[in-house]
Amino acid sequence: MPTYDFICQKCSQRFDIFLTFSEYGKTKVTCAHCGSESVRRRMTKVRIAKSEESRMESMADDVSGFEGLEDDPKALGRMMRKMGKEMGEELPPEFDDVVGRLEAGQSPEEIESALPDLGNAASDDE
Repeated sequence: MPTYDFICQKCSQRFDIFLTFSEYGKTKVTCAHCGSESVRRRMTKVRIAKSEESRMESMADDVSGFEGLEDDPKALGRMMRKMGKEMGEELPPEFDDVVGRLEAGQSPEEIESALPDLGNAASDDE
């Protein structure tokens, strides 16, 4: 069942309500805080779930943007952040640290020397 976000025009409180698609627009919504019928729907961000195939296709479309990345740490960082978001998976905090350093202009070599244990985490598990 979808959750719809509302705001009360009387008490200014926000609240959400579960309604089926068939109930939406037909069911009278009242404020969960003060009971007022003077409410309006809040428009929120829409999240679209992508299949793994569509995420990979999206990244493949950006292959032309890979050229010259070895000479531009900031562009490399932006590309890595975008790929991380496209994957839709929880990434370790080290990923954000490395990407943040790249976006700040630090070279991969500088990052590697500053974080020498970063590459060893995977080999320790094997």
